[in-house]
Amino acid sequence: MIKKILFLFSFFILQSIHSQVTFVLESIPENTPENAAIYISGDFESWTGGQSRYLLQKKGQYYFITLPKQGNTIRFKFTQGNWETAETNIKGNSIDNRTYTFKEREETVKITILNWDKNTGIKKSTAAKNVSILSDTFKIPQLNRDRKIWIYLPPTYKVTTKKYPVIYMHDGQNLFDNATSFSGEWEIDETLNQLYKENGFEIIVIGINNGGKKRLDEYSPWKNEKYGGGEGEAYVEFITQTLKPYVDKNYRTKSNKEHTAIMGSSMGGLISFYTALKYPNVFGKVGVFSPSFWFSEKSYAYAKTYGTIKNTKMYFLAGGKEDGNTAFEEIGQTVKNMNTMVEVLQKKAVKSSSITSKIVPEGEHNEKLWKNEFKEAVQWLFNL
Repeated sequence: MIKKILFLFSFFILQSIHSQVTFVLESIPENTPENAAIYISGDFESWTGGQSRYLLQKKGQYYFITLPKQGNTIRFKFTQGNWETAETNIKGNSIDNRTYTFKEREETVKITILNWDKNTGIKKSTAAKNVSILSDTFKIPQLNRDRKIWIYLPPTYKVTTKKYPVIYMHDGQNLFDNATSFSGEWEIDETLNQLYKENGFEIIVIGINNGGKKRLDEYSPWKNEKYGGGEGEAYVEFITQTLKPYVDKNYRTKSNKEHTAIMGSSMGGLISFYTALKYPNVFGKVGVFSPSFWFSEKSYAYAKTYGTIKNTKMYFLAGGKEDGNTAFEEIGQTVKNMNTMVEVLQKKAVKSSSITSKIVPEGEHNEKLWKNEFKEAVQWLFNL
């Protein structure tokens, strides 16, 4: 016990000069592999599941990492490198995100991990029967990599010959299945199945998995000096020139812009907005949830140049408390930035009937907000 206290004390002294918080894993599951690579992943690094810069160090039996102050409050979990190996409760079930609010003084926080996903079997899938994997390794020639693609088919798809509109969505891991999500799913399949029962509306949804460590790079065409970016143009070329043609060829779709939407949240909101302006003849509807316009000031300049688009409907959404549980200080400006972008579009003479924006006062920057607002967004975009 004395050695343990001395270790924590000496470690804190060494780290406190340049740090705000040090997380020390004082207890990990017995079945953790020897010399396991353990990472901290959270909103401060876009929930990648594990980046090398966030790999915990090990000294003796303890794992630790020091993080500088990042905003006010961060949300995070520990993994062994991906979301299939994230920490769980003792029974192997998902746990809520951990949170930490930075103090004025530097602090050491001791943490206990109860279990890991990979040591308790695969979590039960919550995806509906009409959700499937289009491909585990769909090629992205524009970026020389591949990606898992999900597809949601309408309830009547297999018993009719009619064609359906399509929504393309980012962060596919979080759309349909709690077993693959890192912070809860959007429940896209359940919501659309219910919408079909209510008014007969049916639509195809294509979910594109994010690239993990490449997520920030792919979801912005512009670079951010601190966080990356710059591959967004190639990513949207993949969607418009490779993925959409494949979907239109192999599934019964209404392929014109009037029936084609793109939607995403956070960085996914940013890239959805960019895509709608970049390809106004392809996408006629866009859902922009909690957009990360802070990532680059160039987003406003781009809108001022290319924002005069016709016959495109844009649904903007933000939560009034998005700054309360996110790491990037800039995200606290989500509502303000969103309103600024709407004003830019309005000055470009975009019809007011083509734009709507909603602020949910109690909304936070998470899947709960986006899940709860998805149905309303779809209804407005498709005139239901």
